[in-house]
Amino acid sequence: MKKVISTLLLLLAISFASRAEDPIVIPLWPDGAPCDNGFTKADETKEGVMECHTAEALLYVYPAAKPNGTGLISCPGGGYYGVALWHEGHQLAQWMNVRGITFAVLRYRMPNKGHYEVPLADAEQAMRIMRAHASEWGLNPDMIGIMGFSAGGHLASTLATHYSSPETRPAFQVLIYPVITMDKYTSHGGSRENLLGENPSKDLIELFSNEKQVTKDTPKAFIAVSADDDLVPVQNSLGYFEALTAAGVMSSLHVYPVGSHAWSFNDSFVYKPEWSAELDKWLREEVFPL
Repeated sequence: MKKVISTLLLLLAISFASRAEDPIVIPLWPDGAPCDNGFTKADETKEGVMECHTAEALLYVYPAAKPNGTGLISCPGGGYYGVALWHEGHQLAQWMNVRGITFAVLRYRMPNKGHYEVPLADAEQAMRIMRAHASEWGLNPDMIGIMGFSAGGHLASTLATHYSSPETRPAFQVLIYPVITMDKYTSHGGSRENLLGENPSKDLIELFSNEKQVTKDTPKAFIAVSADDDLVPVQNSLGYFEALTAAGVMSSLHVYPVGSHAWSFNDSFVYKPEWSAELDKWLREEVFPL
């Protein structure tokens, strides 16, 4: 009996030791953002799992206790209406930290139906902040990537295809059931309208259809999606993978037969062991050796 209790106490100790500590919270724009979405803090609210109408951008950083040099910024989804910070952000911190990855969750500002420059400005600033703290957090500036879920996957792929300087270019991208295109027949309608407005021009639609913005300099990608996604059609991921492959960009696509949408790191997703193992393998083989 004593042996059983000792074993349980040991397991509990390991569990608590491996939990992510409380994050470092960094305002992205303490002196004011270069662009505005029209929202104020009075507009901020919480609806279910999402923080909505965000007026202030924040970066929640979980430094790894034993860093391997890799950093990863997560952009949670929410249809460009809000951000699901927990299950597409904070929930992954422990998994990342035990692998030596310094993990950050981006609370980006909403575009408010047309302020499309706002989320991208926040993603670029988050990348600058991570690189500015590289020595403090044990990061290799050339091993900092971007991750995104659903509409956050669109933001992550936007940073990967629209970065404005080497300082804001991610080293790699991890996209989970992402929105990629702004084509009205394939995109997620709510994300499209919230980002570009109700009647976007053809040029704007093409500019933010990220499968059309891939070049040979686009960062390598890991993509995971369910074939039966009933919210964001799987064609978003397939089209992006095809564009990356055509441009000669190393990419890895994983399509699971069922799961629908928004499964993230939930145990209820039947393929959680598979997708997390594939991501772990890809990070070890394609990112850590950089």
